[in-house]
Amino acid sequence: MVGKFLNRIQENKFVLWSLILTITVIWGYAWVLMKESLNFMGPFVFSSFRFGIGAVTLLLMVVFLKVGFPPRESWKHLLVVGLLQTAIVFLLVMFALKFVDAGKSSVLLYSMPIWSSILATKFLHEKITPAKLTGLFLGMLGLLAILGGDIWMGQDIGVIFGELLIIIAAISWGISNVYYRLHVQHLSKIQATAFQMLFGAIVILIVTLFMEWGEPIQFNAVSVYYILFTGILASALCFFVWFVIISVVDIVTATLSTLLVPLFGLLFSSFFLNETMSFSMIIGFIFIIFGIAVAQIRKPRRV
Repeated sequence: MVGKFLNRIQENKFVLWSLILTITVIWGYAWVLMKESLNFMGPFVFSSFRFGIGAVTLLLMVVFLKVGFPPRESWKHLLVVGLLQTAIVFLLVMFALKFVDAGKSSVLLYSMPIWSSILATKFLHEKITPAKLTGLFLGMLGLLAILGGDIWMGQDIGVIFGELLIIIAAISWGISNVYYRLHVQHLSKIQATAFQMLFGAIVILIVTLFMEWGEPIQFNAVSVYYILFTGILASALCFFVWFVIISVVDIVTATLSTLLVPLFGLLFSSFFLNETMSFSMIIGFIFIIFGIAVAQIRKPRRV
């Protein structure tokens, strides 16, 4: 079943880009819920619930699809991916959201493509074509336009600290993408996604017990919705689709396409959280979309 799914994606660009658009919209909206969840519980507690539910959902899919457990020799690699992509990224991001706006946080995290692209050329020997290099440059230029001069304008120290944490998270995500391709790609995608998230959730839970034990938690319809949406859709579903995508296309194209996430993150944050959208943000949107389009330009094959 999963094999047929992969083949269809490889053969049909419309299916591929439909999946990319779906996960970018969900991830963009999830930034609003992540920020708002801090009104009900601590950042690490929320992450524990989110990825615990995500891991359980994926493990149930593993059982339902009769995929089985991954080979024992792969567990250490799945632990590394879970640590890099789930634990480090979201522990840092959720803590940083205490200081930084949701929309701007999404922009900072999605500086990830530049780190993935650099590492991919070094360790995966992927070639960055002129079109992809131009698209990557335009995408990063769009991010810089959205960020404006915040880092250089003497912001509050808490905001600057939060932004640095998110940049570190972006680097960690970039490393995990390359590590996945090097050591985990041969596994079933549902296996890889489920067990890396399980290991990541365990690490997050350990940090939570040390950092937020005894802190108040408010359970109501809203907070439960935040946990279920981010756990089942933004984590279990989207991470599975993400691992599928980076398995069938090159790292540069895949990671560059995720620059749509901060676009949706800013739009949703502006609409739901009343975060300000400046003229520079609008200009940044244009650069990001144009960069994605340029990156997909291919040289015509010689007959």
